[in-house]
Amino acid sequence: MTAVPSQTFEASLAQLTDLQNLRVWSIIVSLFGDLAQKTGDQISGTALTQIITPMGIKPEAIRVALHRLRKDGWIESSRSGRASVHYLTEFGRNQSAAVTPRIYARTPEPPQDWHLLIADDSAGQAALEETLLLPQYTQVNRRTALGYGAAPTGLDDLLVAQVSELSLPSWLQARLFPQDLIEACQSLQDALIQIPAPTAALTPVQVASLRTLVVHHWRRIALRHPILPSGSPPEAWCGESCRAHVFELLDRLPRPQLQDLEQ
Repeated sequence: MTAVPSQTFEASLAQLTDLQNLRVWSIIVSLFGDLAQKTGDQISGTALTQIITPMGIKPEAIRVALHRLRKDGWIESSRSGRASVHYLTEFGRNQSAAVTPRIYARTPEPPQDWHLLIADDSAGQAALEETLLLPQYTQVNRRTALGYGAAPTGLDDLLVAQVSELSLPSWLQARLFPQDLIEACQSLQDALIQIPAPTAALTPVQVASLRTLVVHHWRRIALRHPILPSGSPPEAWCGESCRAHVFELLDRLPRPQLQDLEQ
């Protein structure tokens, strides 16, 4: 590898790793969701280490994170010859597939149908917490969730209210777009703007490292707020311009083939 691609990679990596503390298990979830989500997709332990360690993460931390993900039912591991290979479980694939449309939507259309779920007693709150695991729901407060699409049935412990027109007061704007989320989105956009244009000389593993970080940071932003009608987010929110920068960079870093990561 020549010095210029190496410098481009290191400069890009520095911009993306400086944004926030990286939870290793979450990085691995982002990596598999982007690169190896389909049934039969697998990544060797060696390739996984080569992709993640340039982020400043030690191999020991990767092993601990994989152990946690196996315990939580996200990842399975097996031996292939002398090497270990890792792949998403059916649960992991289903969870990744459920959020993929929100993460990778380039021009998301705001939903037309909304509903509120309101809990009262402990049974209702337990039902609400379980429902909030679904990607179409956003928590308003401890007892209330905002969801899009058709209102669910069979939730006898919750008040379900269909919403024909969505109007957000300032307090709800602040709750759906908290200051830390606004700042995280602005920081990601600032970092993306400063990243040098990727070159064709980057290796597949380097492309995977950069893609993983971009997708990871964007996933943490995209899944924390609903897609709302134009004019609903606060003025300080740069989500749509940040989205454009995310996909501009991902287009320049096409997803590598899994077999190329094993070379």
